[in-house]
Amino acid sequence: MTAGARRWRRTVPAAAGCLLLAAAGLSGCGLVSGSPMSDDVRPGTVGRGLPLKGAELTVTSKEFTENIILGQIMGLAFKAAGATVVDKTNIQGTIGAREAVKSGTADGMYEYTGTGWITHLGHEKPIVDPQKQWEAVRDGDRANGVEWLPQSKLNNTYALALNPEHHKQLGTETLSDVAELSHKNPGAVTLCAEAEFSARNDGLPGMAKAYGMDIPAGNIKKMTSGVVYTQAAEGRACTFGEVYTTDGRIKAMGLHVLKDDKHFFPNYNAAPEMNAATMKKYPQIADILAPITKALDNAVAQSLNAKVDVDGQDPHEVAKNWMIEKGFIEDGG
Repeated sequence: MTAGARRWRRTVPAAAGCLLLAAAGLSGCGLVSGSPMSDDVRPGTVGRGLPLKGAELTVTSKEFTENIILGQIMGLAFKAAGATVVDKTNIQGTIGAREAVKSGTADGMYEYTGTGWITHLGHEKPIVDPQKQWEAVRDGDRANGVEWLPQSKLNNTYALALNPEHHKQLGTETLSDVAELSHKNPGAVTLCAEAEFSARNDGLPGMAKAYGMDIPAGNIKKMTSGVVYTQAAEGRACTFGEVYTTDGRIKAMGLHVLKDDKHFFPNYNAAPEMNAATMKKYPQIADILAPITKALDNAVAQSLNAKVDVDGQDPHEVAKNWMIEKGFIEDGG
């Protein structure tokens, strides 16, 4: 499987919560295909003058928490700017959501530059510089009828993390430190990770090779993503856990994230991926989304993701409350 595809492999508590909402006849998580976004919202700092009045736009997303929230954010921005918005978020699979945008079934979504570069455009090696990678994705995808708007600082990539006690005891700050520890004290380097990460060249095998890590197979515990976080926090089954850098459970569980000092993992900066025909018809979309995208970073993503994955809130309401809090939109009620 190519890098970036793993973003739709995750299962999240939000999915169960959204199913409950659907069973109750409620939307807001995009589970009802093509459901209208009915919020009564007005322009705040974006959408003044209703530049999208009369437009009919469809937003989409993949099915994991963060991407659903980003899809809701995009939809709310369009709604406040005067558009009629159809919510087709929570599509299963990177390819499904991508094809919706590419074909025009959906007008836009937030996608990740690493996914664009490796999964959609077929490259094997990431570009280390985030800006250059975005530029390469933008330029390369135009031939596919897809337009990428400027990226955010939000970079949802792989990392290793450990709990405060192990961090204090071992003093590891970087993946190079883990590699050194694996040679000096092999028993200290035990890892909890997803099975997919453990087998992929852009996961554990590639990381171990790039950093010269020596981790015996018996020191690697394979489990689902959610269990990785709890086990890393407890620190008994493993010292280190494979995490995603924008996951809200990192902060909630007090995990310390190690620096990828050799830049092995690709950059996965979130950026609006738009249908080119839509952008030609409504070029004002770029100005509407620019300040919102600029406000997104890892700290914001961790906070918003935690509200869903830790506190059990609805992704749509989390997105709406953040947009109102930042002053991008106002509640029309």
